Amino acid sequence: MHQIADLIAIFDSTFYQSHNTRLIKGADEPIYLPADEQTTYHQIVFAHGFYASALHEIAHWLVAGEKRRLLEDYGYWYCPDGRDKHQQAEFEAVEVKPQAIEWALSAAAGFDFNVSVDNLNGEQTCRFAFQQRVHQHLLSLLASGFNQRTYALLKALSDFYKTPWPLTSAQFVWQHPGELSDAV
Repeated sequence: MHQIADLIAIFDSTFYQSHNTRLIKGADEPIYLPADEQTTYHQIVFAHGFYASALHEIAHWLVAGEKRRLLEDYGYWYCPDGRDKHQQAEFEAVEVKPQAIEWALSAAAGFDFNVSVDNLNGEQTCRFAFQQRVHQHLLSLLASGFNQRTYALLKALSDFYKTPWPLTSAQFVWQHPGELSDAV
């Protein structure tokens, strides 16, 4: 149901003309590459052709402002898997917003979302606490509104996949697995 070619086409039809940006299936590590002498358009390169990776990298692009989109990887330094506790806390702090947007993109596409702490070989932190922060940020974005680019892509995904529109907080009910539900 979720073909990467569809997502690439949706992204291109939404942003190629207006933002000179394309979604590119990559091999290993994802990266954002601004246009240069060799490539006349900006590239959001996602890993291994995975749909979830593409949504995640798109979310970073949607967060990045105009100046950041002129810098390789938006001018950020990425600390790879194997982070210590302090590095992981910094990673999670900057990942809350893009993962909240990724969650919304996933819902608009009818695709399952899972938070990523992306640190299999490093200090383990509470995934559920991070997911709760992502969830809270998502609810905040739903209440305050998404930026214009995010809104455009959410609508395009919803139209293509025939998912409920507009997105509402009722679509994003989440409970920590340790909490009891009244619906038992």
